[in-house]
Amino acid sequence: MKRILIVDDLHPAFKEQAIAMGYQVDDEPQITRQQTLDKIKDYTGIAVRTKFRIDAEIFAAAPNLKFVARAGAGLDNIDDKIAFERNIELINAPEGNCDAVGEHATGLLLSLMNNFRRADIEIRNGVWDREGNRGYELKGKKVGIIGYGFMGQSFAKKLAGFEADVMAYDKYKTGFSDAFVREVSMEEIVKHSDVLSLHIPLTAETKQMVDDEYFFHFKKPIFFINTARGEIVKTTAVLNAIKNGKILGAGLDVLQTEKFPALGEQSWYDELKNNDQVILTPHVGGWTFDSYRKISEVLAEKLKGLNF
Repeated sequence: MKRILIVDDLHPAFKEQAIAMGYQVDDEPQITRQQTLDKIKDYTGIAVRTKFRIDAEIFAAAPNLKFVARAGAGLDNIDDKIAFERNIELINAPEGNCDAVGEHATGLLLSLMNNFRRADIEIRNGVWDREGNRGYELKGKKVGIIGYGFMGQSFAKKLAGFEADVMAYDKYKTGFSDAFVREVSMEEIVKHSDVLSLHIPLTAETKQMVDDEYFFHFKKPIFFINTARGEIVKTTAVLNAIKNGKILGAGLDVLQTEKFPALGEQSWYDELKNNDQVILTPHVGGWTFDSYRKISEVLAEKLKGLNF
């Protein structure tokens, strides 16, 4: 019998639809990595969100594995090379949380451009400073998007009502200009952007791609948004760019080191947390009450398309 092991917190919609397709589903969101290693040999599929990496050790313990379902957008916590070599299908669900990410990126941008965080703190501490918290309007600003997949497209759509001039560069895609975005070169992004937002996956090519030199080439001060993956960006480069005026404000939903205590141990953490030009959120951009359900529905629909 085809069996699926759910090792993370997924909306029941995935389990319910998988059972309807004839799968036996063991829903064990509290299971540990070691317990997974001990029993994965008996399963056709495994469903995971962020609990642990599906790596060589997991694959070696799973001779009958036919697919990995990743409840989220990226596949960077799965060793896709081994999966490809063994003809193991990988399914993910960027369609399920792209709206959440697009809205979150928009919220970070508006908060930065209008000093929401600083103004709120000041008022709570008895300071009423209108001039110091004067903001910028999005209308007419040039927004540069790096990566025009589901997430980049969602962000562009969310910006449509603001009448911004939205541009996008995607190294692996051409001919994608639409009602929401103009396809441009990276040179145009660097020359014209007032806002830069990342919507690319973490790969060997993109890891720490955004460094001091990357920001150096931008011709105008920018607002910088990262809701993609933290390891794409060197945090020290963001802080340096703020200090030298290259970045007016940074909205970071992801960091190159995440979760405590590891985050608090980074040499740059104190400077980051004390910088009032930075807004931080805990990698929650794609994780809403709505996307929780939609991700499972998308995964279930893609499961229907697998043939074993």
